[in-house]
Amino acid sequence: MSIATFRAFRLLVAFCALSGWTSANAQQKNLRDYGIAIGVLQPGSLNAITDVPGVAVGQKTLVQGDDVRTGVTAILPYAGNVFQDKVPAAVYVGNGFGKLTGTTQIDELGNIETPIVLTNTLSVPTAADALIDYTFSFPANASVRSVNPVVGETNDGYLNDIRGRHVSKQDVLDAIESATGGPVVQGNVGAGTGTVAFGFKGGIGTSSRKLPPSLGGYTVGVLVQTNFGGVLSVDGVPVGKALHKYYLSDKLGDSPDGSCMIVVATDAPLEARNLKRLAKRAMLGLGRTGGIASDGSGDYAIAFSTNAAVRVPYESDDPVQKTEVLRNDAMSPLFMAAIEATEEAIINSLFHAQGTTGVDHHHVDALPVGKVLRIMQQHGYRVAR
Repeated sequence: MSIATFRAFRLLVAFCALSGWTSANAQQKNLRDYGIAIGVLQPGSLNAITDVPGVAVGQKTLVQGDDVRTGVTAILPYAGNVFQDKVPAAVYVGNGFGKLTGTTQIDELGNIETPIVLTNTLSVPTAADALIDYTFSFPANASVRSVNPVVGETNDGYLNDIRGRHVSKQDVLDAIESATGGPVVQGNVGAGTGTVAFGFKGGIGTSSRKLPPSLGGYTVGVLVQTNFGGVLSVDGVPVGKALHKYYLSDKLGDSPDGSCMIVVATDAPLEARNLKRLAKRAMLGLGRTGGIASDGSGDYAIAFSTNAAVRVPYESDDPVQKTEVLRNDAMSPLFMAAIEATEEAIINSLFHAQGTTGVDHHHVDALPVGKVLRIMQQHGYRVAR
């Protein structure tokens, strides 16, 4: 090899290494980090569900060999014994092709009494069993004989050996025990490790909105597990069409089936009825990203309030619970916050996810962030690199 050829080779290796780093680095930023802000409300300081006071997130990621690409994501309304001081909650079903354990009791009583766990479809029973163990671990619950575990899922079977049921109870407990406030890791992590969205690698995404003091100063935070399809839109820009990758495309028949789990948290003092109204608006955020809630997609939103004033004690000597909650006519700003945060959380899940190869050598590419940013520029956006 000549000196000139050797130098050219070294430059090529360096370029490839730099390109690889740039590609990986590109998946470490939120959409907002590029100067593209969805909506009009401002996010919280973390732009995450953990901006809601008390909320903690824990994750356990399982990547083993060529076949296992799955995990667990746990959302805790607050640190402590949720069973003894339940939080008001509600569920809204966009399309019910899914398995969200615990919904009937939430609908009936209007509260949740365990952390919320997200995982893959066939690991729901394991996660529910683990949540029962977790609830029984509190000494104050020694006489408890009924627990309503809340477990949501999406089917990661394209990339993960889902029939192997690799998630264990210990994995679920590890995710719960690791839960903290602060920044939330997004993309290929936890319950999003093996998911696919809009034909690209999906995953865990999060975002938040904080209302101005004049509107109460409340925070709405959203966490999503994305595994669905349609025609991708980023802040109204038809990115999926521009990339020639979308459902019913002549060239690519990407399936819209899958599921999307949406968890909405707020510190606003809301009871179950208005939390259900809030959960409904999350589906508008999903629609704004181009999701179509297809026949084979399980699209659920569960909303809860962390406000201590509206918690529901397990036992009380007083048969009447006295609480102050927001009026209906104070809900519209919270509705907008839920829509914007859901839309941005879904897009963030794509921006953070990395291309993945899994079971049966199936491969799913990451969203080409550089191409998306160029498309946004073509539509008049000023993009910060």
